[in-house]
Amino acid sequence: MERKSFSARALDAHTLKSFAHPTRLRLYELLDAGGPSTATRLAEHLHENTGVTSYHLRELAKHGMIEQVPGLGKGKEKYWRVTPGGYSVGPPPDDEPETASAIEILTDHVVHHRATELTRWREEESTLPPEWKEAGGLSRRSLRLTPEETITLSHQIQEILTTYRTLSDHRESETPLVPPPDTTRVVIHFDVLPAHPEGTPQ
Repeated sequence: MERKSFSARALDAHTLKSFAHPTRLRLYELLDAGGPSTATRLAEHLHENTGVTSYHLRELAKHGMIEQVPGLGKGKEKYWRVTPGGYSVGPPPDDEPETASAIEILTDHVVHHRATELTRWREEESTLPPEWKEAGGLSRRSLRLTPEETITLSHQIQEILTTYRTLSDHRESETPLVPPPDTTRVVIHFDVLPAHPEGTPQ
């Protein structure tokens, strides 16, 4: 069955190799979590100088991972944001070890970041307002499916996520620095993986 991509773009090998850099991954996370920001403000978060963050931001922009926010900033000051739509990564190619290595770095980083986010949510859950306690949650299901059924399931969930991603992108385009007061940034973790990775049905 053909795999669909519900992201704005699937990352090519050249972009993957550039993106799989600790500072660039961290900058992307900061922009994704906090919204538009400048090289100076991001440098403060990373305890780096502005020259370092400016360079890595330009590299991210060169590969389409982030973009400048039109109408924000004075003079040479630039506001950057994550390119709407996000990205997707396919399975590592067998014949391109450098690309496969970049995918491993990116995947390991995502797994670590998700663990950090889940730990933060668990620690802060008791202090959240009642409506956000009800809205949040953690769930896990173990299903017995064929590969084709698993891919169909993933497509259906991604279609739903795309609807809400489009809504979110529209809001952030309208008011990039002042989000609506009744909203907050919501993190959705979605993973599909075989319980027996050796590939033998059980």
